[in-house]
Amino acid sequence: MGRYIVKRVLFIILVFFILSFMIYMIYNMLPIDKAAEAAKTEVQANRKLDYNERLEFWKRRYGTDGTKLERYFRWLGIYPFYDGRYDGLLQGNLGQSTKYGKPVIEVLVEPMKNTIFINIFATILALGITIPLGIFCAVKRGSRRDVAVQVGTIIGYSLPTFIIAIVFIWLFAVVLGWFPVSGMTTAGSLHWSKSKQFWDKMYHLALPLIVMTFCSLGGMTRYVRAAMIEALSMDCIRTARAKGVREKVVIYSHAWRNALLPIITLIIGWFLGIFGGSVMIENIFGLNGIGKVYFDALNGNDNEVILALQMFYVSISLFGNLLIDLVYGLVDPRIRVNK
Repeated sequence: MGRYIVKRVLFIILVFFILSFMIYMIYNMLPIDKAAEAAKTEVQANRKLDYNERLEFWKRRYGTDGTKLERYFRWLGIYPFYDGRYDGLLQGNLGQSTKYGKPVIEVLVEPMKNTIFINIFATILALGITIPLGIFCAVKRGSRRDVAVQVGTIIGYSLPTFIIAIVFIWLFAVVLGWFPVSGMTTAGSLHWSKSKQFWDKMYHLALPLIVMTFCSLGGMTRYVRAAMIEALSMDCIRTARAKGVREKVVIYSHAWRNALLPIITLIIGWFLGIFGGSVMIENIFGLNGIGKVYFDALNGNDNEVILALQMFYVSISLFGNLLIDLVYGLVDPRIRVNK
């Protein structure tokens, strides 16, 4: 097991550097020059300044001088191109945001907290509903209740997220007036007590959480149902029933254990997606999350924020695949992750 993990970690490091090089080069091919824009702004404000001199100054300030390969290694913080002007990615410096005028890490801290908070709630709620519902539909396959659930999940799965969000806003915020349309806090809530601020935040997040949970029901329910139907048709399940094993033990111990293997990939991927945020939901409801920050960075050509988030997603995906392989070995003893 230890040898396998070491091999996979070395593979992850190799893939990380390959993807970082590709992503950095792609974004540096865009016709955006922060140094030229800064120099132009300075010269327009003060005609006595020399444009070329200020351009070289800002290139050194932003680390965009030299060839693209040198800039890439400087961005990573690798010797000999890392010259001490500022720490690179490997030293924990994600760069300076041009839009917000402060380090990228400071830009991402608060949105990341909000995204994790929102998505953990939505994921737990969705799993708490879809897993029992999928098992129920598999056990009652072909019944009226199963058909009704399948029709509902197909409708929910087919509708785009923004359509569902708009319908829920119209129904629960406009018609019924139960929830606010957008935002995360009430104006003036900073002067309230901590407990009152928390419940005010939960009140504003209730509708986005309902939408995110509803959007997740269709696909996961159908996936669990299909896996359970396949597991219930296995010979070992027939044998267990023939031996007189109680039906609950057959379903929740034998069948669910066999059905869990294909489902585990989706569940772990779902939890890893917690850190990615929801671009659509966060923009529709005006939530200060990673998805909205990423969308705003793309619109504002804030490449440092974009690169930091892209590399974060790459790291999460690479280590997520390793986690899935290790969990496979825990769920199914027949699988050995030692080669």
